[in-house]
Amino acid sequence: MTHPILLVLGFIILTGFYLGRNMRFIKLPSIIGYMLLGVVLGSSLLNILSDVLLDNLDFISSIALGFVAFSIGLELKLSHLKRLGKGIIYIIFLESFGAFLLVFVTLQLLTGDTPLSLLFAAIAPASAPAGTVAVIKEYKAKGVLTKALYAVVGFDDGLGIIIFGFASAFAQSILSKEAGNHDPGMMVTLLQPLKEIALSIITGGVLAFLSSILIRKLKVSSDVFIVIFGIVFLSCGICEILHLSEILTIMVMGMIVVNLQSDNLVNKIQQELSQTMPLLFILFFTLAGANLRISAIPALGLMGLVYIFSRSAGLIFGSKLGAVIGKAPSVITKYIGLGILSQAGVAIGLSLLVKQNYTGLGAVVDTATGTTHGDVIGITVIATVTATSIIFEIIGPILTKVALTRAGEIKLPEPPK
Repeated sequence: MTHPILLVLGFIILTGFYLGRNMRFIKLPSIIGYMLLGVVLGSSLLNILSDVLLDNLDFISSIALGFVAFSIGLELKLSHLKRLGKGIIYIIFLESFGAFLLVFVTLQLLTGDTPLSLLFAAIAPASAPAGTVAVIKEYKAKGVLTKALYAVVGFDDGLGIIIFGFASAFAQSILSKEAGNHDPGMMVTLLQPLKEIALSIITGGVLAFLSSILIRKLKVSSDVFIVIFGIVFLSCGICEILHLSEILTIMVMGMIVVNLQSDNLVNKIQQELSQTMPLLFILFFTLAGANLRISAIPALGLMGLVYIFSRSAGLIFGSKLGAVIGKAPSVITKYIGLGILSQAGVAIGLSLLVKQNYTGLGAVVDTATGTTHGDVIGITVIATVTATSIIFEIIGPILTKVALTRAGEIKLPEPPK
């Protein structure tokens, strides 16, 4: 039976609101309630949010991520980042490369498959900023750790795409030599991710310039928000057409806006955003929960468990090392690693790229079916990353809340009466 889309959305908003609100009774972030609702409504249980319906509603997730990216950008004022010091740069690099190296080493020891290990390692640094931002917004967190989290989850996706480009180039080279095919060369393979990063930054700058012109003379905050709303929609569409990183592009736009516009105007934008983001979070995380396949968890196996623990350890200890080297405040050193574990959309997107780009590559491993080494890698990566994302999307927001609470940057609200 096909349900009217507006009926489903209305049910999601109302049920999600009350379910998320009551997560406070068990001291969990509201988004855990939204994701649980999605799991129940999705194909794992009731199948009300079928795969066809989820495809039709995919634009909602894109819009929500656009506003998440813009919110991150608005928190990245250069004067604030300077106060955090060079430690934030060390943290971003060392948590990303820490996750990459630890995942590569552990999976290489486990499987002996270098291309497979490289690709898993390249996906490991990618984070899911929506979960971290949702927790910060819900509890109105403020402080140096909060500022650091915004910076890390904003920039590490851009760095993650570059890391993936390099690792993918090496993996494809290995598989080409394995099959005796012509190696296209490192620079050719690296061109696409480097082009994506550069175009994302340039496009974000152009969109920031456009939005600055349009909002400069507006006085009413609701008028400013209408223009920003249109710009974010426009940005999402441009990113889709040009195959750019939506998070990086719109984050750059927000970052330029906050550094060029007056504090008064930026405050107006943030106040209007604070009224809209909770609704977007309900829709986004319910749809995200519906996309999770609980049946995939039992199939995790040893490889999935090794990936979970090595990625977590790499992010936590890499960020801690970066904070120590960069002489960041002690509260950042202690807790930054707990706030950056979420992983979903970007990682799943990269695993889909592996599935698409590695089909038919490498030596034939099954002559009866013609299955190649690349085919096996593609299936393994997408299955494992999809399953592990379920775990990371549950524990990530919870640990973010733990980190911010221990840092003294949120005050827990009383459970609703």
